[in-house]
Amino acid sequence: MRRDPLAYAAIVLLAAIWGYNWVVIKIATYDADPYSVSTIRCVVGALCLVGILAATRRSLRPTPFRPTLILGLVQTTAYTVISVTAIATGGAGKTAILTYTMPFFLVLMAWPVLHERVARSGWIALVLAGVGLALVLTPLDPGHGSLSKALAVTCAIVWAGSAVYAKWLRGRHEIDLLALTTWQMAYGSAALVALSGFVPHHVHFTRTFVLAMLYVAVPGTGLAWLLWMFMLSRLSAGVAGISSLLTPVIGVISAWLQLGERPGALEIIGMCCIIVALVINLAPAGESPVRVAAVAAE
Repeated sequence: MRRDPLAYAAIVLLAAIWGYNWVVIKIATYDADPYSVSTIRCVVGALCLVGILAATRRSLRPTPFRPTLILGLVQTTAYTVISVTAIATGGAGKTAILTYTMPFFLVLMAWPVLHERVARSGWIALVLAGVGLALVLTPLDPGHGSLSKALAVTCAIVWAGSAVYAKWLRGRHEIDLLALTTWQMAYGSAALVALSGFVPHHVHFTRTFVLAMLYVAVPGTGLAWLLWMFMLSRLSAGVAGISSLLTPVIGVISAWLQLGERPGALEIIGMCCIIVALVINLAPAGESPVRVAAVAAE
């Protein structure tokens, strides 16, 4: 894999933002239901991205409607509601770890759809990351919080599917990355608002809630999804997915420091395995030289 300093920087920045985001979302759900948190974060995030489009004098013309709508409904609407509900019904750190089983589903989906073959070092990294994840999950009581865990794994599958679809879409349409991120979030947010009348919700606008939502909506949603789409445009889906495993490590550490969700010895060993897998994954040989034609055209 050719060295890409910008992609590497995006990996670190996204991991820091999304890792801590799990903790902040958990705090936000103390004063509001998951659906309200999902809707507010996406609407504010979309408005921020529209503002960036206007400030940079880029075209505000919508991207192709149907494919962008599909991406928005999956990546923004479904993913956000499922992930926030999982956090609200379980621990922030544990939910983060389960959601980040995403790379395993992503590799499986990307191979037949995008024809992205994984290099030997990529498989080594994936297996090592899998061992790390298994160690992290071992201390979890399988009989406790089963709903939250099921939602987190569902979230991982939904996220993987949206990532594959986003790469497929950009391979077939010349779409500005910022515009696509903005409009898919706008459509996804509109769906959340439209459904809000049918879902019971409550919000207490405390100072803590407002500050939490500012973080969740602006860097945690708007900027974060832009960084994720940027990573997908620079790296193969498999490499981007495995690289994202740094995020739950930061999520677990953040939940430990701020929420008192202390990891055990096996969880710490597992996180070390994930970090080593990340290093292997980002080594020059970590990405297969075989590139899908659509990606090469970007």
